[in-house]
Amino acid sequence: MASVNRDYYEVLGVPRDADNKTIKNAYHRLAMKYHPDRNSAPDAEDRFKEIAKAYAILSDAKKRKLYDSHGVEGVSHFSDEDVFRNVDLGSIFGDVGFGFGPGGESIFDRFFHHERRPVRGSDISIRLEVPLELINTGGSKTVRFTKPSTCPGCHGFGTHSGMAPKACPACGGTGHKVISRDARQNSSTVRFQQVLTCSDCRGSGRVIEDPCEQCHGTGEVDKIEKLKINIPQGIDDGIALRIPGHGLPGPQGAAAGDLYVNVFHEADARFQRRGADLWRAESIDVDDAVLGCHMVVPTLDGDVDVTVPAGTQPDEVLRLKGKGMTRADGMGAGDLNLRIQLHVPRILSDEEKILYEQLRQLKRK
Repeated sequence: MASVNRDYYEVLGVPRDADNKTIKNAYHRLAMKYHPDRNSAPDAEDRFKEIAKAYAILSDAKKRKLYDSHGVEGVSHFSDEDVFRNVDLGSIFGDVGFGFGPGGESIFDRFFHHERRPVRGSDISIRLEVPLELINTGGSKTVRFTKPSTCPGCHGFGTHSGMAPKACPACGGTGHKVISRDARQNSSTVRFQQVLTCSDCRGSGRVIEDPCEQCHGTGEVDKIEKLKINIPQGIDDGIALRIPGHGLPGPQGAAAGDLYVNVFHEADARFQRRGADLWRAESIDVDDAVLGCHMVVPTLDGDVDVTVPAGTQPDEVLRLKGKGMTRADGMGAGDLNLRIQLHVPRILSDEEKILYEQLRQLKRK
């Protein structure tokens, strides 16, 4: 029996910085060794499933990042369907006859069917831009977006009766057809299997003879959804907030997927954001830089008076501690950084020219 929650890198025998090619090669080698059609050991199937799951997690950049950051807990919310979605395990075995089961089912169907959860809808992702002030204080924001939703007239089945459609007679409801042929290689017979999407049902496994009038047989209708999203205080740009059950509807009445709201700050003419710090350019005259001055600058909490020291240099940064953004971890606030730029006049009055000339003569002495 395979160990519970073993480290996936340990399962494949690869280092944590292994590239995709190394991970795939390790999976191929181990899966060929423990494939139940080649290995009769009692724990072969468990080992094979463990190896396949480790490969599915580590070969997907998003899932691997979650696993590296949070371990098994980071990927525990994925169903087997989610874990193996878009992972072509069978292609590695197709050339030796292990790609599909005797009925043409995939490796996933063959070894994970009894563990599969009900099929759910796909997740969707939207972008939400909010003002810096809202991120600084935290609060709520209402979002509106259009998404396909389960048709109320047919409950997602696409039929006029609102009942499940009948199985496709051409493929028996599987959604695909398997074509097998034998070939001779090195004095032995090798069976090749080709799986084709059923052309009659286009892979759905179902045939709708009398479609629903509301959705025209698709099982979905467009719906404008409005949600109030809680914006955590100090949230970093690009963080995705998960809203369960507000993704795309599942097929034929199954559960909906999740909505991911990717939060970014709105462009702000006053500031540039860098994490918890804010940056702002301030232009002052040459004489103010030489002699020092006072100026009023905006912050997220209102205007403040800032003293510019005498002798301030071009591109010098004045730091206003704690006047930036509230930190997401609750550990205080960042800083507001003022980058000083000098304003050199292009046009001078006669009096100004005289004074600048006197200053130059004085410096030469």
